[in-house]
Amino acid sequence: MVYAVIMAGGSGTRFWPASRKQSPKQLLSIAGQQTLLEAAVERLNNLVARTDTLVVTNHSLVATVRELLPDLPPTAILGEPAKRDTTACIALAAGLLDKRDPDATMLVMPADHLIKPIEEFQHAVKLGIELVNADPSRLVTLGIKPSYAAESFGYIRQGNSVSAAENQEDDTAFEVHEFCEKPDQTTAQRYLDHGGYYWNSGIFVWRTATILKAIAEKDPALMEHINVICNAAESSEFEEIFQREFSAIKGRSIDYTVLETHDNVVVIPTTFEWNDVGSWQSIQSLFPVDENNNTIIAKHVAVKSTNNIVWTSEEHLVATVGIHNCIIVHTANATLIANKDDEESVREVVTMIESLGWESFL
Repeated sequence: MVYAVIMAGGSGTRFWPASRKQSPKQLLSIAGQQTLLEAAVERLNNLVARTDTLVVTNHSLVATVRELLPDLPPTAILGEPAKRDTTACIALAAGLLDKRDPDATMLVMPADHLIKPIEEFQHAVKLGIELVNADPSRLVTLGIKPSYAAESFGYIRQGNSVSAAENQEDDTAFEVHEFCEKPDQTTAQRYLDHGGYYWNSGIFVWRTATILKAIAEKDPALMEHINVICNAAESSEFEEIFQREFSAIKGRSIDYTVLETHDNVVVIPTTFEWNDVGSWQSIQSLFPVDENNNTIIAKHVAVKSTNNIVWTSEEHLVATVGIHNCIIVHTANATLIANKDDEESVREVVTMIESLGWESFL
């Protein structure tokens, strides 16, 4: 049986001030009427049943997510008591699913990506399932063919081609030769020119038993906490145990814990359009630009202003005069004005607000 795990616990700090603790990026409607989380669930239509889907989010967002996703059983929304990165999230979900179905195959995907068309996404996932069925020891990841020399993504370098069946087309999947850290501009350009490198999408397919075994080998302390939680799943003391044990975990990414050193990882180069919506500049491709290369979301008038991103509401007008290469985001109680070249520092703004104790702005 195939199950889906949607990781929806991110805080989206690079999307501040639109993204806040109680309305993080995955709960925003970035492009269209749906939130990113709703779009992620819809992406599973006719692939994974709603009853076989698990959404892992922040404990403070459980009620909001349940209201947003009424088609999912209430028990399908799991709230982490603390943020502990992707290894803990995946181990928790895999452990709970493994109790339910020891032969489970698990699709893992972030809640805050934009992907289209759905058919091509599902085609790649089905190939991943075939690869895992052919060799259950495999860990499969989806790779995004780079369209430019990005410095903000990790990369995957392909090795030899692999197949799930004798009649499978060549070059549809490859052994992973190595995972590469986020590169500088020169290295990113070399990857692009060389070919055979893919952006790391953070989308995976594997058997729950396989990933649990791999995590236990690499981080036995983490798995001790996860095992205590999963063994208490039916207990009346579950919430107390969950809070205590999960909070005691040291957070690490699944790439660092398992994937970078595992000896049987396969990458599927994908053909779908993908946007991780990881920054304000990443949304430029989602909206039209005016004659001065300004990306405008809602009401704006410009005089001698070029190459800006302006996000506001239909009720609020932003006027720019002589402004160039900036990000301007207006919300009800906070406004961001940043140079595009220094966008990564938006996280520092959030850290400063936290240190000041200004919770209403977070």
